[in-house]
Amino acid sequence: MEILLNGTRGGAVDPLAQLNDAQRAAVTFGITEAPGSVDGDSMHPPLLVIAGAGSGKTSTLAHRVAQLIAHGADPARILLLTFSRRAANEMSQRVERLLTRRGGTRSLAAGMSTLAWSGTFHAVGARLLREYAGRIGLDAAFSIHDRQDSADLMNLVRHGLGYSAKGKRFPLKGTCLAIYSAVINTQATLGEVLQSSFPWCSEWTSDLQRLFLAYVESKQAQQVLDYDDLLLYWAQMVGEPEIGREIGERFRYVLVDEYQDTNRLQAAILLAMKPAGHGLTVVGDDAQSIYAFRGACVRNILDFPDHFDPPAKRVTLQRNYRSTQPILAAANQVIAAATERFTKELWSDRASSEKPKLVTVHDDIGQALYVVEQTLARREAGIKLKAQAVLFRTAQHSVRLELELTRRNIPFVKYGGLRFLEAAHVKDVLAILRWGQNPRDRLAGFRAMQLVPGIGPKTADRVLARVGTAHPAGALLGEAAVPEAARAAWIDFATVIEASASSPWPAAFERICGWYQAQMERLHEDAPIRQADIEQLARIAVTYANAERFLTELTLDPPDASSDQAGTPLLDEDYLILSTIHSAKGQEWTAVTVLNAVDGCIPSDLASGSTVEIEEERRLLYVAMTRAREHLELMLPQRFYVSHQPGFCDRHVYAGRTRFIANALLAHFEQISWPPPPAAPTANPDARQQAIDLAARMRAMWK
Repeated sequence: MEILLNGTRGGAVDPLAQLNDAQRAAVTFGITEAPGSVDGDSMHPPLLVIAGAGSGKTSTLAHRVAQLIAHGADPARILLLTFSRRAANEMSQRVERLLTRRGGTRSLAAGMSTLAWSGTFHAVGARLLREYAGRIGLDAAFSIHDRQDSADLMNLVRHGLGYSAKGKRFPLKGTCLAIYSAVINTQATLGEVLQSSFPWCSEWTSDLQRLFLAYVESKQAQQVLDYDDLLLYWAQMVGEPEIGREIGERFRYVLVDEYQDTNRLQAAILLAMKPAGHGLTVVGDDAQSIYAFRGACVRNILDFPDHFDPPAKRVTLQRNYRSTQPILAAANQVIAAATERFTKELWSDRASSEKPKLVTVHDDIGQALYVVEQTLARREAGIKLKAQAVLFRTAQHSVRLELELTRRNIPFVKYGGLRFLEAAHVKDVLAILRWGQNPRDRLAGFRAMQLVPGIGPKTADRVLARVGTAHPAGALLGEAAVPEAARAAWIDFATVIEASASSPWPAAFERICGWYQAQMERLHEDAPIRQADIEQLARIAVTYANAERFLTELTLDPPDASSDQAGTPLLDEDYLILSTIHSAKGQEWTAVTVLNAVDGCIPSDLASGSTVEIEEERRLLYVAMTRAREHLELMLPQRFYVSHQPGFCDRHVYAGRTRFIANALLAHFEQISWPPPPAAPTANPDARQQAIDLAARMRAMWK
């Protein structure tokens, strides 16, 4: 491996020249200029990089990875953990570009162009579990259920235990799965989770415990893992001293992006792999920890330095490259009131005379009218609609605005919707493939068999009992007892299942797709639209080496859109962005408007039960404010409708400004009211003479 080790040798440009001092300190920590300086673990104590909003976090992390490789680190021994596949791919590409820039054409040795171990926690966990399956009692061909499949399996177990026939309200499948997932990811007891998040379910504690045991046993019998299992099994695996030490040594360097979004289980995995912290770098911002509803724990990042002796080195990135200084000054003041945080003061050299605005309007109708008016005004001033965003706490808060945008013919895109794998036809095809790969996956088999004309739930259940343990896939399937009218179609289906295990990849999947496409006219009224998804699946399959990798990657990182959910094509050259604040994290726009910055919305009246919840709501407002580059408006409707259809009933409250913007902070904002008060009427000198004495008439009525 030949790498140009010093970016300044031979007149080359300093590879770190674009970094500021704090970024450079984070990138070079523990790395000397001597070749091979990264070989010893003692040179790399744990590092925590507190990266404020817009401070160049991604660039800093990519530079650190490139710096390690440029100084002799083996890319195969670097583990880079992110929270999306897109982020992992982007990071790998940045690292490759940085290395190319450092050393020209000689810098990239064979195999260095990508980071082999770069991905999400769940994707990396799935790879490691398959690799170590034999040592931990797993079948390497295990299936992975997505959330919907997991909920369906939970429902089958729930029904089997008789809980669906309870005389009192028992939690539905989605609630049961949410409780189970919360217990796993927070590492809290079932009683603690019920008390804090599901108090109405507390009376069912013993029944839920029995349900979860049966759910786990069902998964194990079918060799199925759900999303939570990918982390749980990984944590349990590295908790074994020998395996934990082996994996920890295998990955000399572990770097984690968005560490504030990790849950307790993910933190436990890292600490088990790197108990002394050698080679461990985590990057994040405690002020942007807003995903507690997914199990994220802000304490992971707050407590990180003290897990090690001596404590981890801390580098803080405070220079912001996104927002103007007045926006940062206001945001700094909002987060400064947090009860516990890493102290930092974001600053920018982007001066501006424009302060963030607090806009008081009468109600949500006035709010919608103001937002539309300002959006169009900024568009006329040269700010494209795509460079403008309207953010809100929950999706229902934008209902009135959406109606007004539609009435005024202003195109918009709202983030959200059905994911690709939730579409019925996509789940059908993948169920066939999953069952062919794993005959013990009862949920996949139950769904797949009912695609055959003439096969219903009873027949499917009976067949599953007969062939569920048969190997290889499809063995004895053709001999199953099915209704005579369905026999021909069943034989055709059984042949497809058997071929899925014996045919080479991706020919096996192409055959499955062909069989399903022949059924689509019978199964779906809009078959031509759904056809595009099946064809796309086949094209995606070709890019994977085998069915196992295909199913794993597609389940853990599915596409966002599905053909059967598409609406009329958006042919406008521009469109406004509508987004929840949670979905907006990591994004930025020239102009940002935040709806309903009032108590009851921010903080939400559903998240005000504890100090922990209130503090996360404060961070949520901070995240919303720091998405803006140049223009920021916080809307304050005086009358706020509390129904689920805002503006369509008279149930309302008079709202107060969010508690996170106290009176002491008002100097950082410009306060305006809309519409402006009408001009005072011109005095009429003859008014007194023209006035009618109605008061006298009122008195006369009672004389």
